[in-house]
This record gives sequence, structure tokens and C-alpha cells, in this order.
Amino acid sequence: MALNKTAAYDLNLFDEEPAYSSAAPKRREDEPAKKTAKKKKSNVVKFSEEDKFKSRKRKHNPVKLILGGLCGAVVTVIIGFIIVGQVQLTELNQQIITAQATLEDTKSIYTQNQMKLEASLSTAEIEKHATEVLGMTKASNAQKEFISLEGGDKAEVSAQKEENLFTQFIESIKNLWS
Repeated sequence: MALNKTAAYDLNLFDEEPAYSSAAPKRREDEPAKKTAKKKKSNVVKFSEEDKFKSRKRKHNPVKLILGGLCGAVVTVIIGFIIVGQVQLTELNQQIITAQATLEDTKSIYTQNQMKLEASLSTAEIEKHATEVLGMTKASNAQKEFISLEGGDKAEVSAQKEENLFTQFIESIKNLWS
């Protein structure tokens, strides 16, 4: 028996009457008509009214309902915690941004104050303040008093003694008696 490889794709095999007449097998006149006529099988299933009502009404299992409700509540609580956590995180990030802005402003003010302080401590500003506010003047030669040292400048060089273990021992005994 030879198998047709395209038979799986030929949907006309499932039709009761051929779609085209050239491919349909020809009937022999000597065969009876009853044999060639196929009996139509009805695929319709008939239900009684009671069966229809039962199939339409869905039975609810109370255990499944309670379990589903609990699962829904748990999911809702978890989502609520996630949302609250995100809100708190956003608020904390906003506080950090505000604190950083305040820090930058404070650094700017500190730098300005440092510049003002350095400007006010310059030697020209100090001289100006001393002459105008305090009434000070530069010292003249008459106000200067010179002193001279009799001995002059001296420099002393200290020589280090050579110490050994014996001399260190004697020095420690002398320090005990004194």
C-alpha cells in the first residue's frame, strides 16, 4: 500500500462530498446507491434541562475562596509595604538633597568670610587702622634707643664626653648620693 505524503494536508478527504468533480472517484453503475451513500453521524449531544442548569451553575469551593482571599490580602499588604518603603526612600533622598544644598551654601558663605578676613588682615589695612584709629606713627630716630653689649656675641660649643659602661655606673652612684 503506497502512502501519499501529502495526504495529511489534504483536507478534502474529510469532506463528505468532493469539492471538485475531477478528483472524485467515479461511481460504478452496478454498485448499489446505499453502499456509496455514507451514513451521516450526528455530533450533537443533547442535554436535559436539569443538566443544562447544572452545567451553567458554577460550584464554589469555600476553602478555595478563603485561600484565594488570604493570598489576595497578603499580596495587597506586601504591595502596600513596598509603596510605603518607596515613599520613605523618596523623602529621605529629598532630605539629603536639601542638606547638600545647605552645605554648599554654607561653604560659599565660609569662603566669602575667609576672603574678607584675609583682606582685613593685610599689612596695608593694619597700618591704616593704626594711624587713623589708634593715632600711631612710625618711630623716628629720636625715639629709638640703641644698646650695646659689653662682651659681644659669644658662641659655645659643647663637647660630648666619651662614656663607657664603667663611667655610666660611677655617674649613677654619684647621682644616688647627691
